[in-house]
Parts: sequence; C-alpha cells; structure tokens
Amino acid sequence: MDVMDPDLHLEVTEQGFLINPADWNEDVAQRLSASNNIDLSDDHWEIILFIRRYYQQFKHLPNARVFTKAIAKELGETKGNSRYLHKLFPEGPLKYACKLAGLPKPPTCL
Repeated sequence: MDVMDPDLHLEVTEQGFLINPADWNEDVAQRLSASNNIDLSDDHWEIILFIRRYYQQFKHLPNARVFTKAIAKELGETKGNSRYLHKLFPEGPLKYACKLAGLPKPPTCL
C-alpha cells in the first residue's frame, strides 16, 4: 500500500502502520498524518516523539493505561489524561500515536 506520493513509496500494513520502522522520519509522519486526516500540531509532535522515546527505551509498546500514566509522569497531568489525548487522536490515542511515530501496531489495539 502506498501512502500518498507514489515517488516516495512507503510499505505499510493494511491498517497503515509502517512495515519498516527505519523508513520513519518527520516527513513520513506528515504523510501518514495526512492520510489519516490528522493535522499535526506541536501537541501531536510532543506525543509522537514521546512514544518513540518510550519504545526505544523499553523495547515494547505500553497498553493504553500505561501510555497515559507515562505521559502524565513525563509531560504532566494536563497532557497525561485520556480527554486530552482523545482530542489529539479521536480514533485512539495509543494506536494513532504509534502509527504516526512509525512504530508497530500496539498488541492491545484492534
């Protein structure tokens, strides 16, 4: 499956997750966000970069509850709550943060 520009072929799963995480960069995140109708703001980038750091540090993805608590610990309670995260990623904060961050689909997401 191609994500937008056919000259810049990205291999993604049927659900739009990058097959090769090494293909990720900020331009790829922009392309993935556009294909998911998400207009990235600084607030989105903060969460995307957070989940990338988390994955690099722990070598696994958290479940949604652990994700929210980890954000609260690092970025504060105002950002580490489900209401805030659902405003950024209405279809599922953990799933879409991982997708736009070029990470695998979290095992707890449908």
